[in-house]
Amino acid sequence: MKQPNIVLIMTDQLRGDCLGYAGHPDVKTPYLDTLASTGVSFSHAYSACPSCIAARAALHTGREQSRHGRVGYKDGIPWNYKHTMAEELAKAGYYTQCVGKMHVHPLRNYLGFHNVELHDGFLEAARKHSLPYSENQLMADDYFYWLKQELGVTADVTETGIECNSFVSRPWMHEEKHHPTNWVTERSIDFLRRRDPGKPFFLFASYLRPHPPFDAPQHYFDLYSGKTLRPPFVGTWETDEYLRKNGRLCNSISGPADPELIRQAQIGYYACITHLDHQIGRLIMALKEHEVYDDCVILFTSDHGEELCDHHMFRKARPYEGSCHIPMLITAGKNVLTDMASSSVCGDVAELRDVMPTLLDAAGADIPATVDGHSLLPLVRRPENSLRSWLHGEHAFDEFSNHWIVTNRDKYIWYSQTGVEQYFDLENDPHELTDRIHDPDAQERISRLRGHLIESLAGRPEGYTDGEALIVGKPYADVLPNADSGI
Repeated sequence: MKQPNIVLIMTDQLRGDCLGYAGHPDVKTPYLDTLASTGVSFSHAYSACPSCIAARAALHTGREQSRHGRVGYKDGIPWNYKHTMAEELAKAGYYTQCVGKMHVHPLRNYLGFHNVELHDGFLEAARKHSLPYSENQLMADDYFYWLKQELGVTADVTETGIECNSFVSRPWMHEEKHHPTNWVTERSIDFLRRRDPGKPFFLFASYLRPHPPFDAPQHYFDLYSGKTLRPPFVGTWETDEYLRKNGRLCNSISGPADPELIRQAQIGYYACITHLDHQIGRLIMALKEHEVYDDCVILFTSDHGEELCDHHMFRKARPYEGSCHIPMLITAGKNVLTDMASSSVCGDVAELRDVMPTLLDAAGADIPATVDGHSLLPLVRRPENSLRSWLHGEHAFDEFSNHWIVTNRDKYIWYSQTGVEQYFDLENDPHELTDRIHDPDAQERISRLRGHLIESLAGRPEGYTDGEALIVGKPYADVLPNADSGI
């Protein structure tokens, strides 16, 4: 049987609910909606460790976080993994190409790809002029190199003054063709021109947006600036302590205190999403024009979400739906996955570790024993089936370090440094407005989910549990020293 071409489209910081096909009342994503209508979308897909580096470790290795070792955000740690997604697809006969974000160390670590055209966005740790060439983003990043050739030696994404984790937004200051979202599409299309037609290909189109800065071209701001937008979700359990303390800081764990800045952040975020959607549509059209679409398997997802002022919060790393719930869909051309249950929604719990085994399965390649994830192709064929009943997520994050168990109906949260627990009935309260941790009717269920967390943490080096109970206040790390990762 002929191996399909594989296209993995990944975004950065895109919430699982900010898509037309997911039912968002404001955001318009016509091209992604079209892909969802021809394939299977996963309504309960998660990033188990929702920040850039840890999420990508799961994606590229197929491992859960205690085994790939990244349980927080820490730059500068070498990636020495065996059996990566690109490496295994290359072994299976694929030519492997990445365009866009990798966020690995060193910057030009290819993780088994034959070629990488790199743009990691603004990486503060990699922009120091004293760094050697291989670690200096201003030299090693292909988009920055190209932008300076196009616009001059001072060209940079920071020219607007927007900090690249900020809720501040403003339109792109150059021609649209110079935007990093357009660049990823342009270079992906150029790969289609110069690929070897005698080999199947794996194209990883890895977009930076809608990760801040919220800087889409003016046209996309105009789509939202005059609209009444749904306000952020704020529940009965919230505290505004951190909003009062940090709500005027551009790079903050809280959102802005100013309602107008909240609205501007929403406009900028949604503008970036629709701009991204149109560029993904451009890539899909190019696949058809190059007459390879009918032989393609396409998987679309994101590394994590964005709180976008829900619960007075901003950015990611939290255990709430805005941060950890991600989009995921699988579709294919007419010549592959012919038994796919098209136009379906699967309610099983999926995670980024499932991407690698899914793509290897589609390629007819062996799945290494190091992989913890599951191929999702059985669910693409029969979406009513299930591969897991619960998922353990976590993130090291100072006093907010957290662990959580999520199912397709509810979520239990434990903050390891304070012992605070929360429980949400996602089936009836998808926006986590009511914390039911003290609800007498929920105690049996809470006890069961707490037991799953104890099971997940047993034997971990931090000592979070003795096997019977959770232990508060244990030291945590961003990287686990005993992980099966070469760290």
